[in-house]
Formats: sequence, C-alpha cells, structure tokens
Amino acid sequence: MADSCCDNKGDELAGLRERQGRVLWIVLAVNSALFVVEFSVGWAARSTALLADSLDMLGDALVYAFSIWVLHRGARWRARASLSKGLVQLGFGLLVLGQALAKLATDLDVDAVAMGWMGALALAGNGYCFYLLWSHRSDDLNMESTWLCSRNDLIANGGVLVAAAAVFLTGSGVPDIVIGLCIAALFLRTAIQVIGASHRELTAIGDPAAPAVGPL
Repeated sequence: MADSCCDNKGDELAGLRERQGRVLWIVLAVNSALFVVEFSVGWAARSTALLADSLDMLGDALVYAFSIWVLHRGARWRARASLSKGLVQLGFGLLVLGQALAKLATDLDVDAVAMGWMGALALAGNGYCFYLLWSHRSDDLNMESTWLCSRNDLIANGGVLVAAAAVFLTGSGVPDIVIGLCIAALFLRTAIQVIGASHRELTAIGDPAAPAVGPL
C-alpha cells in the first residue's frame, strides 16, 4: 500500500512537471516574439516605455528558459532559478532607470500611435501568458516567481497604453518618461521580493549559493 501511494504521488508530480513545462514553453515563445517586435517598434517610435517593456520581455524569456531547465530538478535548483530571476529583474530595472533618466536630456518626441498599437498587442500576448500561468502560481517558488513576472508584464503594458494616450493628448513626451520610470520601479520592487524569498529558501536548505546578505 505504501509503495502504491508513493508511486501515485510520483506520477502526480511527473504530471504536474509536464503541465508546467508545456505552459513555460508557450510563454517563452510568446515573450521572445514580443521582445523582437516591441523593441523594434520602441526604437522606431523613440519610446522609453516601449523599450523598457521590451527589455522586460527579454528578461522574462531568459527567466522562462531557466525555469524550464530546472523544472525537473530539486527544490535547491528551483530556488536558485528564482534567485536568478530576481537578479535579472534587478539588472533590467536599473538599466531602464538609467535609460529613462538619459532620455530627459535628449529629444522627447515620441510616436504615440505606434506606442498605442504596440502596447495593445503586448497586453493581449501577456494576458494569454498570465491566463496560462494562473493555475500554476502556487505550485512552487519557481512557478510563483514566473507568475509574478507575468503579472508585472500586464501592469507594464497597461502603463504603456496610459503613456501613449497621454502623449497623444498632450503632445509631450514626458508621460513616456514617467511610465518608463514607473516600470523601472516595478522591476526593482519585484526583484527585491523575489531575491528575498529565494534567499530565505536557500538559507533554509543550507545552500552555499545563498547570497551573503541579510533578510530582504
């Protein structure tokens, strides 16, 4: 009976990992495609908000790829993956912050129409990813941090649409800068949360890879 119970649990876990893998491959493909398109449109439209959002897509694509790699590994590797996600978001948050501040000293002209169309497309794509990840958000730390990335994408996409409308109505590129800074702040806040949770889990299991910092 005990062996049968363990076998059933093993089958359930294997099935869960298989379902997680299918979802992660889909969101990886969506985010990779959206990064290429959004970065190109953001560059052409001279939009800080779109460039920031596209860098988030790239970061997420890297995160999802790492999540797939550690999917069938133990809790230690999944916690390490979560830590890596937090560090990626921290890096991109600082990068976007620097780009937005640099834009203040340059030309503020932005193509609001291109921003709006691209923001809507990104929102649709990330909405689909969010829907797929929703049922797995409580599976483990790896999937929870992946879902948080998707949630942030939706918030950032909404911010891009707000910025596009504000730029169109006011004729000023300042709203684009403001939203870019807000996206950077969102990255940094989530990065701190994810790094803190990963640090606590790695410390609890005695992993030497746990960063030598206090509780976050």
